[in-house]
Amino acid sequence: MAQSACTPMASLAGQRDFPSDNGYKVWEDQSFIKWRKRDPHVTLHCHDSVEGSLKFWYERNKVDFVVANSAVWNDDAVRGSLDSAAFWVKGLPFVKSLSGYWNFFLAANPNSVPVNFYDTEFQDSEWQTLPVPSNWQMHGFDRPIYTNVIYPFPLDPPSILVDNPTGCYRTYFNIPKEWKGRRILLHFEAVDSAFYAWVNGVPIGYSQDSRLPAEFEITEYCHPFESDSKNVLAVQVFRWSDGSYLEDQDHWWLSGIHRDVLLLAKPQVFIADYFFKSELAENFSCADVQVEVKIDNSQETSKDGVLTNYTIEAALYETGSWYNFNGYSDLLSSNVANIKPTPSTASLGFHGYVLAGRIEMPRLWSAEQPNLYALVVILKDASGHVLDCESCLVGIRQVSKAPKQLLVNGHPVIIRGVNRHEHHPRLGKTNIESCMVKDLLVMKQNNINAVRNSHYPQHPRWYELCNLFGMYMIDEANIETHGFDLSQRVKHPTSEPSWAAAMMDRVIGMVERDKNHACIISWSLGNESGYGPNHSALAGWVRGRDLSRVVHYEGGGSRTSSTDIICPMYMRVWDIVKIAKDPSETRPLILCEYSHSMGNSNGNIHEYWEAIDSTFGLQGGFIWEWVDQALLKDGADGRKHWAYGGDFGDVPNDLNFCLNGLTWPDRTPHPALLEVKYVYQPIKVSLKEGKLQITNTQFYETTKGLEFSWIANGDGRELGTGILSLPLIGPQSSFDIEWQSGPWYSLWASSFAEEFFLTIYAKLLHPTRWVEAGHVISSTQVQLPGKREIVPHVIKTTDATFLVEVLGDTVRVRQQNFWEIELNTQTGTIESWKVEGVTVMKKGIFPCFWRAPTDNDKGGGADSYLSKWKAAHMDSLLYIKENCSVQNTTDKLVKIVVGFIAVPTDEKHSIPESGKANALFKIDMIYTIYGSGDVIVECKVKPNSSNLPPLPRVGLEFHLEESMNNIKWYGKGPFECYPDRKAAAHVGFYEQKVGDMHVPYIVPGECSGRADVRWVTFQSKDGCGIYASIYGSSPPMQMSASYYTTAELERATHNEELIEGDNIEVHLDHKHMGVGGDDSWSPCVHDKYLIPALPYSFSIRLCPITRATSGHDIYKSQLQS
Repeated sequence: MAQSACTPMASLAGQRDFPSDNGYKVWEDQSFIKWRKRDPHVTLHCHDSVEGSLKFWYERNKVDFVVANSAVWNDDAVRGSLDSAAFWVKGLPFVKSLSGYWNFFLAANPNSVPVNFYDTEFQDSEWQTLPVPSNWQMHGFDRPIYTNVIYPFPLDPPSILVDNPTGCYRTYFNIPKEWKGRRILLHFEAVDSAFYAWVNGVPIGYSQDSRLPAEFEITEYCHPFESDSKNVLAVQVFRWSDGSYLEDQDHWWLSGIHRDVLLLAKPQVFIADYFFKSELAENFSCADVQVEVKIDNSQETSKDGVLTNYTIEAALYETGSWYNFNGYSDLLSSNVANIKPTPSTASLGFHGYVLAGRIEMPRLWSAEQPNLYALVVILKDASGHVLDCESCLVGIRQVSKAPKQLLVNGHPVIIRGVNRHEHHPRLGKTNIESCMVKDLLVMKQNNINAVRNSHYPQHPRWYELCNLFGMYMIDEANIETHGFDLSQRVKHPTSEPSWAAAMMDRVIGMVERDKNHACIISWSLGNESGYGPNHSALAGWVRGRDLSRVVHYEGGGSRTSSTDIICPMYMRVWDIVKIAKDPSETRPLILCEYSHSMGNSNGNIHEYWEAIDSTFGLQGGFIWEWVDQALLKDGADGRKHWAYGGDFGDVPNDLNFCLNGLTWPDRTPHPALLEVKYVYQPIKVSLKEGKLQITNTQFYETTKGLEFSWIANGDGRELGTGILSLPLIGPQSSFDIEWQSGPWYSLWASSFAEEFFLTIYAKLLHPTRWVEAGHVISSTQVQLPGKREIVPHVIKTTDATFLVEVLGDTVRVRQQNFWEIELNTQTGTIESWKVEGVTVMKKGIFPCFWRAPTDNDKGGGADSYLSKWKAAHMDSLLYIKENCSVQNTTDKLVKIVVGFIAVPTDEKHSIPESGKANALFKIDMIYTIYGSGDVIVECKVKPNSSNLPPLPRVGLEFHLEESMNNIKWYGKGPFECYPDRKAAAHVGFYEQKVGDMHVPYIVPGECSGRADVRWVTFQSKDGCGIYASIYGSSPPMQMSASYYTTAELERATHNEELIEGDNIEVHLDHKHMGVGGDDSWSPCVHDKYLIPALPYSFSIRLCPITRATSGHDIYKSQLQS
């Protein structure tokens, strides 16, 4: 029998058999996973009335984009986490948060724990304090460890053969007097990795699973209400346990009580759990709803006794109409369905109660239209008095399967997803409301509609927010045993019966906690844990428990009988298409991980989406991953910086493999996120056969809430803009326009531009929960037909004359006081270029084939691009002049011919004796200098070997005076883009400072490039500078400019280590290799974006520029009319 909260406890202490007595290490026994832990269940709120339930959700649902403004990522986050814990229980009279600063002592191992630290009389005044919730490593205790696959301890399950730091916590609490006579539950939302708990010196339980709740009844162990004594809660947390073998996810190993600790007060008989189910009619006109309810009736003798003395009811309330009311007064009037007891139709073995009802014309839930209802479950006594009340948000929706399709409400929705770890750079695994909202805002604003909880159940509030904002979800069990792959002697736990209970417990705990969330469309059995009998058992249990969702598991090759979705990782485009077209495979394919976002990455993603958008059976995927998992660390300079594996002295570690995000740790988007937004955008625009087709790829929303607009550009100049009036385009429908009948046609017809681009925008007319009105959800640029054939660019010569002087090894060419060029005939390079007496170029022009390696360049060991480049000595090339001569000198034109060979150097940057014979390239460059100041550089590159690997780049490099920091260009932009990641970038005219071009990837490498550049200018604040453009028949170029040299980008291991040079390094590339991104551990740039070692020829035009001229005018002057 349960005791009331005022029961004396002195006589109870001796009644318990503590499981770790006699030296037994329960934390090293995979068969012992919990002790006195209550059964898993949905999140409980312990309301006192129906009205109180509705008021709670009324307040809790008032969350929108404004909340994200208070997201914090620095030390202020510690206070923010405590504030969030308090906010999450606000309005719940029978729930109390124990969050705050607890007394804390970190022992080196379990044997070093202070003796009897859990006793009420133990003196903890000398202990330090630690905020709860938190990870203790984020507060100066112990150290974070980052590994991807390898365990941080020897693989010898279930033993832990290293020191096991053990955290000892103590705090004090009182039971509110209003709770007298109620049962008291102690609820830990999550503790990493295993723990014991004591109340007033009495052991009350043990649990493991770092990402799910542990709940214990403590009624009989608390002090009587009449006592003034405070209750003492003591907790012993083990950093490592046998459970750690099931938690080898690719993230930081962090420990402690990292989610909230709650006290719940329940009546003697109470609602312990409930499961909402809905079944839609075939035409979706109504839904039969069912609620399975479990009652904790420990005081009753039978199930029927509950029905004799109590009444169980439920009701649905439509939340969408609440904010039309005046405050709380009319919340009850939003009732849309009453759900009454019915003879049990629940599955065999269910010992609860079944309620049933119907709702007519339900508003369905989807990511596009996240309509929600508040479900309230009520327990009344025989007199009709409300004893207990539970509630949650529910959505009415149907998840089903069809051949090669996953359907939501009958539609094969496309998963435009991302994987998300719980990660905060200051807090580690602890959550803040505003930061979770920030995640959802940035996701939704970039057209992401689905999230995979990688790789464990996440904070309960995350699910509520995903319900509200509209996000499809795969909820994943906290099971990963990736490190077992490295062993030949130890079997994966999935093949061992001794691990079956622990694995099953984790899946059951996830499903039972999260089963009422509409956002979850699939359960996942875990990640990278091999495949075996235990997975078959897990899949069988899930399918038996919940028929309303599908099951996902990638292990075993992503096509086992334990998954309803073909869910491969990093499978290549051509292979997913092959599976989709396999008639024997009837399941849809959704990539559980793809487009590995490590540093400057996500190349080729548009090719995945060209396939997904055009191939039946492909339904999208989840990018790896959302956020760079760097942690804040104090640097030697006193400033905080982003730290990764090894930066804390953690051994073993996997360095920066935790930096795979589409955003930086503070959720600032990487440039690649804009490419994701583009390929994920719901409004598609294409120009084919003279028709502009606008397609609404959404499944539920029309274009009623959108405003379409257009901008027409000619040669980078805006020709006109306007609103595009379109009829309503329904879901999965298109509208065609003859492009010549559009409002832009007259501008095209009257323009003399060489190139025409039309950009179509779709903007939101009204604000949403996640963004203000005016937000652009889709933008597409198409190139309109040219009015004439594009012919090679030429210089229009002028009568300007200049002076040529040969002074020793220097050739000086100048025109009065306008410009002056000095070229050294010994090096074959320009030593100085002045415009109006101001030095513009400091050194150049060199051939260039090297780039600072990206993470993707490094991936693949001996097969990596970097390894092959280094094996070919491409990283140490010195350009030696073989010949330099002045030819064709007149007073209006001079030609200087230079020949280089590219020779590898040794470790001392010297040329070996056989160096010239080992030259990798021969480069011929011709400078044609005109009286106008124009310099045409013709470059011919010839490899000396047919065995060279694909080249990083083929182009020219020069260095400008550091004051030339104003860049204007006509090409793709405005953000960083590369040949295989430029679909989102529009061709246009852009302007930036050199310093702003830099992309501060946490680990530096090649960055800040802009693709398809026609012309670019570099100018000082006074307007003096240099102009560069494509010339002749050369295609648009890849351009970059930085205060950081390539060598510096290669040297530094952290962005803050970069040292600016005293000039600007400029690259103008004829060819630049793609960045890749299918994965980061194999060379996977697609063939079309590789640069084979072949002969290349290209031309670039350079000329002086002043404030009086513009790049556009110079560019136009070389177009043939």
